Amino acid sequence: MVEVGIQIPTKSFDPFAEARESDGPGAKEYVHIRIQQRNGKKSLTTVQGLRKEFSYEKILRDLKKEFCCNGNVVHDKELGKIIQLQGDQRKNVSHFLIQAGLVRKDQIKIHGF
Repeated sequence: MVEVGIQIPTKSFDPFAEARESDGPGAKEYVHIRIQQRNGKKSLTTVQGLRKEFSYEKILRDLKKEFCCNGNVVHDKELGKIIQLQGDQRKNVSHFLIQAGLVRKDQIKIHGF
């Protein structure tokens, strides 16, 4: 019989260590970008899950100027603040949030269709 030497690592691997150590923007949380169908071909894009310390009104103002659409901030008891925009702005919003450095690409979940 041949005996094989197995080395056991002294330091265990923690898959969540990066999330705990990361003080980056939006750490540990996902930002959900959803679309809701209104009537006909009208739709509504919602952004939920941004950090509470961000100024939602300033983000909304920049999104409205960038994409030439209207929108508002809705306060929900369970979900907190939610940004609503007119039209299907899912890809535009995700690119904007990444470019502005508000969230990382792996923290964005795009829902719908």
